[in-house]
Amino acid sequence: MAEIRSGDVVQLKSGGPKMTVEKVGLLPHFTDDVQRAYCRWFMTDEPKEGAFPAHMLMTVKD
Repeated sequence: MAEIRSGDVVQLKSGGPKMTVEKVGLLPHFTDDVQRAYCRWFMTDEPKEGAFPAHMLMTVKD
């Protein structure tokens, strides 16, 4: 599996919108030891953001 990095365009393996990765790592507001990607995307012209376990994402061509 390719390493996800800041600036990559990703998508959940199960589908969904294309998202841009802002940062990757152990995020302080989660108590587990799972690498997460903090992502931003647009849904009907409205900005969205969220953190996803990195193993649930795949890189896509933008």
